[in-house]
Amino acid sequence: MRNTILFILFLITTLCGVLVYFIPQTGTIILISISGLLTLVAIYDSLQTQHSLLRAFPLVARLRWFFEEERDKIQQYFIEDNLNGTPINREKRSIVYQRSKLNKETIPFGTQHNVYAKGYEFVKHSIFPKDHHHVTGERVLFGSDKCSQKYHSSLINISAMSFGSLSKNAIMALNQGAKMGKFAHNTGEGGISSYHLQGADLVFQVGTGYFGAGKTVDGKRVFDDATFKANAIRPEVKMIEIKFSQGAKPGHGGILPAEKNTEEIAKIRSVDVGTQVDSPSGHSAFSSYQEMIVFIQKVRDLSGGKPVGIKFCVGNNEEIESMIEAFSKANNYPDFITVDGGEGGTGSAPMEFTNYIGTPLLEGLVFVNKLLIKYNLKNQIKIIASGKAIDAFDIVKYLALGADAIAMARSFMLSLGCIQARECNLDTCPVGVATQDPDLVKALVVEKKNVRVKNYHNKTISSVKEVVAAMGIAGIADVKANQVFRRQKNDEIESLETIYYNN
Repeated sequence: MRNTILFILFLITTLCGVLVYFIPQTGTIILISISGLLTLVAIYDSLQTQHSLLRAFPLVARLRWFFEEERDKIQQYFIEDNLNGTPINREKRSIVYQRSKLNKETIPFGTQHNVYAKGYEFVKHSIFPKDHHHVTGERVLFGSDKCSQKYHSSLINISAMSFGSLSKNAIMALNQGAKMGKFAHNTGEGGISSYHLQGADLVFQVGTGYFGAGKTVDGKRVFDDATFKANAIRPEVKMIEIKFSQGAKPGHGGILPAEKNTEEIAKIRSVDVGTQVDSPSGHSAFSSYQEMIVFIQKVRDLSGGKPVGIKFCVGNNEEIESMIEAFSKANNYPDFITVDGGEGGTGSAPMEFTNYIGTPLLEGLVFVNKLLIKYNLKNQIKIIASGKAIDAFDIVKYLALGADAIAMARSFMLSLGCIQARECNLDTCPVGVATQDPDLVKALVVEKKNVRVKNYHNKTISSVKEVVAAMGIAGIADVKANQVFRRQKNDEIESLETIYYNN
């Protein structure tokens, strides 16, 4: 095959040469130049020894690399239907785009979902629906009896995404949008940057690397009271979230690829520029449940009494129960728990951790909720559900299973214009959301995207109210697991209460 390809290219080049000799026009000169260049590339391919396929099929094999590089885009644009795309299908992506742009969001001609398939979920409406304009519950009060600065949060807030993982323009647009929509913006574990200080309420996340909350001692990151306090007492900071793990890579620690670690980010995190930043898998500030409780209280005190929560993806059930039991026995506990699902997203994670480690959100959420009820802590500790929530039904379902509020990450990225290119770990995000490339970052115009962030939030809240009203419920917090249903078999429908709580 190699000889055939080379022969064809030589023949084309010779024919072009004949054309140039007899018809010496500019176009033919350009043609022979292109042909000659392709021939030289083919000769090089046939002689190199690194790639077997390229050596056997010179030049032509390069098409394989091109299509392999563009495979995800081809799949998304030309092959997948509205429901089978992953990680977020086209129908879900479209509703975010439509709401963020205030475009028409109705759909024609009926559902594309197979309502008789196992796993189909739905809620039942009431003969006496409520007026959705009067549905209450879009604000949630955070703060246990250990907290002196309680916070009225929106039902929906921006989940943790660091500056570094996202661009400065993305962070600014999210923060400004959150300010306009009166909801909160989680900083992620990368610390508080100037781009987070656009006026929105902040949830200051403290990760295992203690960025913005610690210092480097003998090459290791440790928690530092003074550094943490300087950020925690900022008026923009309304809550503190201590991250134990995240759903996309539980038990691993955060990863900032070297390509994204610019001089500015390295300075904020106190690390070497241009290096991959791997956060430790666990906290060095505590190593037992008792020490954890002391640390939570210290963080609360240093912040001036603001709500302090913990975030984790449910792992070992016995460990989680022992932790909740320890909270109960000590009569000291976090003000909220953010339950992250194993289906959570991230800019960079090992494949095995993303695909095979961590409990999915529904099971994790139910497990934590059951434990809080068992140890009489449900009235003190709020639950934030985090894991691929996009539309109002997702939110209603999580609330029915025990969540008090919802944290969203990828859906807010989509509201910024994310096209699910899945290049977050390569620093090549084509729309400037998850990159530090200055030219690509410029593609994201903050003054346009911040409004879309606000629109998506507000329209989704309105949609939640409409769904709840259709169910005949006057308050969002009154949604229960016995009001959401799932088809288990062709002829069997059960409520989520029966599936998750009555067994």
